[in-house]
Amino acid sequence: MDPNIYALVLDTLNRATSQDAEVLKPAEKKLQEWEIEPGFYSVLLDVLSNHTINVNVRWLAVMCFKNGVDRYWRRNAPHAVSEQEKEKLRLGLLTPNVLSEPVAQIATQQAVLIAKIARLDCPMHWPNLVPDLLGALKAPQPLVQHRSLLIFHHLVKALASKRLAGDRRTFQDLTNTVYSFILSLWHENTELFLCHIQEGATTELITEHLEKALLCLRILRKLTVFGFKKAHESQDAVAFLNVVFDRAKTSLECRKLLKGRGIYPLELCEKFIIHLTKVALGVLGVHPFSYVPLIRPSLEFAIYYCFTEQGMSFVYERFNIQCLNIVKGILQCVEFKPPKGDQVKEPLTLQAHQMKMEVLDTATVCHMCRVLVARYFLLAADDLALWDAEPESFATDEAGESWKYSLRPCTEAVFMELFHEFRDTLAPELVRLLAGLQHAPSDVSDLDAILKKDAIYNAVGLAAFDLYDEVDFDEWFTNVLSQELKIKDDNYRIIRRRVCQLIGQWCGVRASPSLRPALYGALLPPLARRGEDAAVKLAAAAALRATIDDFNFDVDQFTPFAPHILAALYELLVESEECDTKMHVLHVVSYVMERCGAAAGRGGGADPLFACLPQLWTHARDHDMLRAAALAASVNLLKAIGECPPNIRPWILNVVNDSTKLSEPAHVYLLEDALDLWLAVLETSHVADAATLQLAGNLCPILEQTSEHLRIIVYIMQAYTLLCPEEFLLGAGGKCMLLLEDMLGDMRTEGILTVLKMAEVCISVSFPERNTFLGVKVIWPILLRVIHWLDLDDLPLVLSVELCLMSRVILLSTDLFYKAVEEAAATMPEYESDPTKVLDKILHVWTEKMNLVTQVERWKVAGLGLAALLTTQNAVVLSRAPALLLNLAEVLNDVMKTDECGAHQDSLVCAGGSRPASPLEGRGGAARWGGGGGGGAGTASTPAPAGPGAASPHELRRRALAAAHPAHALDLRAVTHHQLETLKAQVGPETFDRILQSTDKETLQQIREYIPI
Repeated sequence: MDPNIYALVLDTLNRATSQDAEVLKPAEKKLQEWEIEPGFYSVLLDVLSNHTINVNVRWLAVMCFKNGVDRYWRRNAPHAVSEQEKEKLRLGLLTPNVLSEPVAQIATQQAVLIAKIARLDCPMHWPNLVPDLLGALKAPQPLVQHRSLLIFHHLVKALASKRLAGDRRTFQDLTNTVYSFILSLWHENTELFLCHIQEGATTELITEHLEKALLCLRILRKLTVFGFKKAHESQDAVAFLNVVFDRAKTSLECRKLLKGRGIYPLELCEKFIIHLTKVALGVLGVHPFSYVPLIRPSLEFAIYYCFTEQGMSFVYERFNIQCLNIVKGILQCVEFKPPKGDQVKEPLTLQAHQMKMEVLDTATVCHMCRVLVARYFLLAADDLALWDAEPESFATDEAGESWKYSLRPCTEAVFMELFHEFRDTLAPELVRLLAGLQHAPSDVSDLDAILKKDAIYNAVGLAAFDLYDEVDFDEWFTNVLSQELKIKDDNYRIIRRRVCQLIGQWCGVRASPSLRPALYGALLPPLARRGEDAAVKLAAAAALRATIDDFNFDVDQFTPFAPHILAALYELLVESEECDTKMHVLHVVSYVMERCGAAAGRGGGADPLFACLPQLWTHARDHDMLRAAALAASVNLLKAIGECPPNIRPWILNVVNDSTKLSEPAHVYLLEDALDLWLAVLETSHVADAATLQLAGNLCPILEQTSEHLRIIVYIMQAYTLLCPEEFLLGAGGKCMLLLEDMLGDMRTEGILTVLKMAEVCISVSFPERNTFLGVKVIWPILLRVIHWLDLDDLPLVLSVELCLMSRVILLSTDLFYKAVEEAAATMPEYESDPTKVLDKILHVWTEKMNLVTQVERWKVAGLGLAALLTTQNAVVLSRAPALLLNLAEVLNDVMKTDECGAHQDSLVCAGGSRPASPLEGRGGAARWGGGGGGGAGTASTPAPAGPGAASPHELRRRALAAAHPAHALDLRAVTHHQLETLKAQVGPETFDRILQSTDKETLQQIREYIPI
């Protein structure tokens, strides 16, 4: 190696460890530049393996090397490390200097580095790695053996994480090769450290063997769980598993000795014990049938240490959690539960169930239940101290999978599994505990009695579904719980909080509908009371959500309480200090609004909540998830109120603008909710102001980046199109439609349908009376693509919308339709760029496949389109006139109905204020039937509803558009009759008769039932 390069890199590494930013930044930049230079990682290897160099410099060298492996080691990576350099590096990573690294932190990073390379190269490109490491494990030097074990541990961890079938077979081969040796090494070091602890040896000696034993144990855990198809078929694995709990028992006794001496290996010993329990949990999860012989010893082990006074003297919290998770895992394991039928496919299932039931007999299960309630469910002094110091954190701490790591949720999870499995045994036991409580409220000064009652109430809440027949909740609430909520003493906050939780747990289990108003009334005081404890208020808010999130929820029962509850939630939102708490409250607000709708918006209860959102948004500038919750709440508030308050509208538009700008980093968290809010604003707007129109400019960048939000963006586009068609389509809307057309080629069916339906909306707001046809111009590229795509093999759903789209264009202007056919034909060499051949193809597909259109409105519009083409004096159309008439007859049969007087009428023409559109109205040609959104022929007048629950402005616009839809605005019989009469006048009676003679007689007979021809 060039000494100058080595010196330059070393100097740069030195400067990169400086505390001076002016020195540090240029050095870091230089190191980044060198990442792709050949030979750079060889220099780093020389630096990190030189023990005379400063520790910080070597640490930085190994980190740079590790980052380089992530980026440039794969063969297909840009600027990948060359194969020659890789070979040199692999050899250098197992040199004596690396295997005797004196600094533990650097040794760990070196082990991770080797494992990262091995995950990509082993065994194919690094076949000697495992043999070399096994040789190093037998070295006489303790440090070399320790570092080799450390590397081997990270190697096994990396290889075990690979999940492809070939990689799993490779790992199984590795397991078969090394398992016996690692197991013997573990036994040796475990025996040594246990003996040293009992003999009172030096800390250094204990630590040396304990660290090696722990590394061996970690390796064995991965090998046992992931290295065998069936662990019980390996004698070594069975031998290892059979001693796991014995080793744990001995280690717990040694831990007690270490704790008495107060020396360092105590923490290491605790890790060793925890990893023994992790072995059991891993095998239980991945190889349940291999775990069957361990069911009895593991249950007896867990019961002794978690449920007996003698065993509890040895344990610590993390170990308690692990043991309880083993119990939970055994109770939960599907393979240990016999099927309800008589046949048991797997004999081990029956064996496992019998073992489980033998250990968990009636007396043991009842004892476990009592200990869980009387000991583990009691709030400890630490819990009460946390409650006093941080009530909001105390109330929102337990969530997600906290049962894996936290004792209280863990014990509750075990209790529920136990109760579900042994319901018949435990239900009477828990009812006796509940009956043993005083029916009158406890003495507020007796904290022990309050804590005991709280624990029992907690158990009754957790087991609510299994106590359905044993507890009459209506009576219990009316006579006891509702009274306890009224006691305002500070100690009694414990019971008030628990009663709120009980209401939330039982309301969906056994609370009669008539009790609901009483529940709402009971939850309101603790939620609204000034000076009430924050944890109680949050419990009341959570219970409130639970009462609303129920099948039997009745909005009318809740409505009288809605303004007061919203006001209380507003106060709680303002009082809360933690962002997580505010987020919880906002979720409750959103849920109330979502379930109750306009009923929750009455009485002005939502107004203060809306008014406080801008301040909350500012407060949450560094908390994106809280801002997302604020956006979601704004959506539901807006929908409930039915309009955007003028004083809040500028803030909402500004927030939507910022949250939908892809240049803002926070858009990753806020975009989805911001799009929902954007749509809600448009749907509640009567007119579009300048700020709303300007906001539309954010749509195109989102579409350009991803199609993930396509559906909601198209809904926003539709809302804009109905609100301000000309302004939107001439600006951002037109650009968006071009993007959508470009994306069509890569879309699945659902996306294609979404875009085509948007195109339909654009056509609906064309303005034929002004001869502008704005909507058709905007969707012109999409129309050309539809003509290209139209095929006999199209999916019925797609074909249905395609035919409807073309029909809508024809009904606006046949000239536009023929122009589109000409333009499309120019780029269709397979049809010799001949418009007549393309038109013939269109009509062939249309008439052959039109019966696949199942939606009656589209079916009728497709028929109207065919009728409109009849009078265009086109030879291709006339040549297919019999097929067109056949389809028209079928549409008439489906659409026409007979009134009370026996007369035929179009069943789809809007009744009550609407009328059939006269074919004589409008300009000549098919344009006289334009279904424009701007009024015109056949548009039904829709009175604006008033009062609470009225339709939104968007809904009114949508209804007006639907009323103007050709399917509802045009009488098919009148249109068909007029077209046939016009055709007869155009071609003359003789030609017209020839067309009729070439048409099937049955078809003519069907048409004559409705039209005299």
